[in-house]
Amino acid sequence: MNIPLNFRQVEILLAVADTGSTAAASRALNTSQPSVSLAIARCEEVFGQKLFIRIPGRGMELTPFGQHKVAQLRELEKQARWVLSGGEGTPEFLTLGVFSTLGPRYAPQLVRGFLDTSPNAEVRILEGDLQALFDWLSEGRIDMALLYDFGIPSDFVITPLMTAKPYALLPQGHRLAQQPSVRAEDLAREPLILMNLPRSRGYFLTLLQNASVPVRVAHETGSIEMLRTMVANGFGVGLLATDLPDRPCYDGSPVIRVPLAGRPPQHQIALAHRGAALKRPITQAFTAFAEAFFSPPLLAPGDPRS
Repeated sequence: MNIPLNFRQVEILLAVADTGSTAAASRALNTSQPSVSLAIARCEEVFGQKLFIRIPGRGMELTPFGQHKVAQLRELEKQARWVLSGGEGTPEFLTLGVFSTLGPRYAPQLVRGFLDTSPNAEVRILEGDLQALFDWLSEGRIDMALLYDFGIPSDFVITPLMTAKPYALLPQGHRLAQQPSVRAEDLAREPLILMNLPRSRGYFLTLLQNASVPVRVAHETGSIEMLRTMVANGFGVGLLATDLPDRPCYDGSPVIRVPLAGRPPQHQIALAHRGAALKRPITQAFTAFAEAFFSPPLLAPGDPRS
C-alpha cells in the first residue's frame, strides 16, 4: 500500500495549524513559504476536503474537518516519535497544557518531580486560558490539561486532584481584613478587581450573585499578580481560588487573604484529557504521579502545596 503523504508534509501541516499562517510555519521549519503552501495543497488533495479557511488579516484557521484531521495526525506524530526513538522501552513524549493562573503555582514543581522519577521522559508545557486548553485538547495539540474542573466539555475525561477553595483578598488595614471570614454581601459593597479570563470571570461573579447590591467591577485583569498588587494598593478587593503562599506582592505591598463565609461553590484542580490519551504509558504514569503529588497525606507540614 502506498502512503500518500510523507512525514515532512505532516510536519508542515501541523506547523501551520500551530502558528496560524504559512509564513510563520515556513520560518519555524526553515523552509520556503511556497513549499508550505504546496504541502497544504497536497494534504487537502489527499483528504479530499479543505483543512483551512484562509481569512485575510487573520491567517489560516482550521475547518471542523481540519481540526479532526489535525488531532489524528498529532497522534500519528507521537507514535512515529516513539517508534523512531529507539525501542519498546522508550517513554513517549507528553504535552501538558496548564491553566495560566494555576500553572505557575503547581506545574513546574509537578513536572520536575515527574521527570526526576522518569529520567527518560519528555514533557512540554503549554500555558493558556481555559477555553484555549479545551480547544487544544480537541485539536490534539496537548495530551492533558491541568486546570479547574468548571465548564469542562462532557467529552473529556476528568481526574480530580485537589479541592480549590475560593477566598477574598483585601488590602492591609481594610475594615474586613481582621474578620475570620467575609460574607459575599460585604464584598459586593466594595469595588472589585476581577479576573477576566474566559470562564474564570463568570465563576468569580457567581460567588457574589446572591448579594442584595449590584457588584461594582472597578478593574479587570488576566494576571493574578496584577490583581494582588492592585488590591494591596487600595484599588478594590479581589477574589481568587489559586492557593498561594502568604507573601508580599511584587512591589513589596502586603495583601490579606480572608476565607469566604458560608459554603461558596468549590471546584477541583484536575487533569483533563481525551479518553484515548490514557492508553499511552506516559499518560498513565503522569496521572498516577499527579494524584500522589496532590494527595494531602503526602504533604509534609509547611509544604507549599498544603
